[in-house]
Amino acid sequence: MSKSFVLVINSGSSSLKFAVIDAATGDDVLTGLGECFGLPESRMSWKFNGEKTEIAIEGDDSHHKIAIGKLVGLTEELGFSNDIVAIGHRIVHGGEKFTKTVRITEEVTAEIEALSDLAPLHNPAGAIGIRAAMEAFPALPQFAVFDTAFHQTMPEKAFTGAISNELYTKYGIRRYGFHGTSHYYVSREAAKMLDKNIDEASFISVHLGNGASVCAIENGKSVDTSMGFTPLAGLMMGTRSGDLDPGVIEFLIKKGWTTEQVFDALNKKSGFLGVSGLTSDARGILDAMEEGHEGAKLAFEVFTYRVAKYIGSYMIPLSNLDAVIFTGGIGENSLPIRREILNNLKLLGFVEDEKGNESARFGDSGIIAKSEMLDAVAMVIPTNEEFVIAQQSVELL
Repeated sequence: MSKSFVLVINSGSSSLKFAVIDAATGDDVLTGLGECFGLPESRMSWKFNGEKTEIAIEGDDSHHKIAIGKLVGLTEELGFSNDIVAIGHRIVHGGEKFTKTVRITEEVTAEIEALSDLAPLHNPAGAIGIRAAMEAFPALPQFAVFDTAFHQTMPEKAFTGAISNELYTKYGIRRYGFHGTSHYYVSREAAKMLDKNIDEASFISVHLGNGASVCAIENGKSVDTSMGFTPLAGLMMGTRSGDLDPGVIEFLIKKGWTTEQVFDALNKKSGFLGVSGLTSDARGILDAMEEGHEGAKLAFEVFTYRVAKYIGSYMIPLSNLDAVIFTGGIGENSLPIRREILNNLKLLGFVEDEKGNESARFGDSGIIAKSEMLDAVAMVIPTNEEFVIAQQSVELL
């Protein structure tokens, strides 16, 4: 029986992540990364059958184009080029235009570029990746999967900002939300694990990584999420501040800060890094805590408190709760962070299953706590956004 592989591409401004995914199983056949595009150290690496290979990317042409061109040769060399049936592109922002995965045309690519005001660091890069892939793989159907699409089911009361309606109608300022493919995937997997119909199941999905967000999911649909107009809103993250009094921005500008300095601080020098004064990596925070570092301890407490506070508040949009789902690099692996979040949820009746919490790490799913009061569980499910992109691309074939 022939395979159905999908080449998944995630194009950044100076990078290109890629994977060849078996659309039936979700298994990675090939994974790779191009990075430092535009710089002398531009390079591309990939893993196949457990072996890693790295090469330099050289040439005056677009390094995205060069890297994707090398991908063509690589798939032929490794012998599965004929099994690739589609290419799926991760696109960060679909605005209100794109509510689901779409097949890419020139008009779709132009629309993605037109939405660049909403995601100036991501959408232009996504369009570059699309154009390079269309040129390199002209015979393959290609699809765009949007981070924001899953959240387009939010009701108006959830996505509307308490600002002048003109700012929404004129500039599109509203809550969009991100990490949609991750929240979509883990909610479907949770329903399977609990033997529930996704159309009748409700979850609070907690994606914790260097970027972090919470999503309330009612009957399989997103009804609220913590990230907003941009990914800066919501939870404290690795280097992002999360929710902040906007008056702080005016205050700093009056102190002589430029807008670039303000948003550089909020996006790149806040979160774990800013509070601890040490690192943006959760593992580094936990290691420093063990050594008695007060800044790391405070960062840990602020982060876990804010996550728990969002989980508690997201009981409001739900009529019932089947599970709280932890996912993402931190959510899947950090036992101390999950434990502290659960400690903060005792008023909701959650009691940790210590053995279950210790076991559900490093790629393993499992139930880590139960609440008899809510008839709900807390669980860990490793996310697989690439599998979602592969599946939805094949479905549209």
